[in-house]
Amino acid sequence: MTVPPTPSSLPSGAGAPQENHSGESAQVKMTIVALSGLVFLLVACVIYLLPNRGYTTSPSPLASLNAFLNACATVCLLFGLVFIKRKNILWHRRSMLAAFGISSMFLLTYLLHHAQVGSVPFRGTGMVRGVYFALLIPHILLSAAVIPLALLTIYRGWTGRVSLHRKIAVITLPLWLYVSVSGVAVYYMLYHLGY
Repeated sequence: MTVPPTPSSLPSGAGAPQENHSGESAQVKMTIVALSGLVFLLVACVIYLLPNRGYTTSPSPLASLNAFLNACATVCLLFGLVFIKRKNILWHRRSMLAAFGISSMFLLTYLLHHAQVGSVPFRGTGMVRGVYFALLIPHILLSAAVIPLALLTIYRGWTGRVSLHRKIAVITLPLWLYVSVSGVAVYYMLYHLGY
């Protein structure tokens, strides 16, 4: 009678499922890509495909709510950073999940706002116009990058892949902070400096 080999008696890499280098299954990667793609599609449709219903020189309540939510997300991100520096995992997790929840609410109100008013053009001139676009262009590009990065970072933290979580969190956090802070700055410039 032969005894089947135990996993510890097999040569390295034999008999055990191979984990990919990033630590995520194909299903997790596809879910993150699908969610990110859906967000990109929704934003593009709302801003570019829906008819522009006009804009006003004063911010709508939704535009103001968007800026407020971005500011709140910034505060939560900063608290999350402070908590992890103090090794307070519980409150770090709570702060970061709050930031993600608030950013998700922002996305919803952002879509609703732009479904109502379309794309709001910046009317400022001179140097302030250059500063506005210097903030806006990286804000747009980085906001697209933050969605999959935040999802992956949260997934890795949630599933206890701490070393992989740390590796990507050092990239995600500064980008997410820039997007949140620059979102408030863009709002202020668009509605308070551009007219």
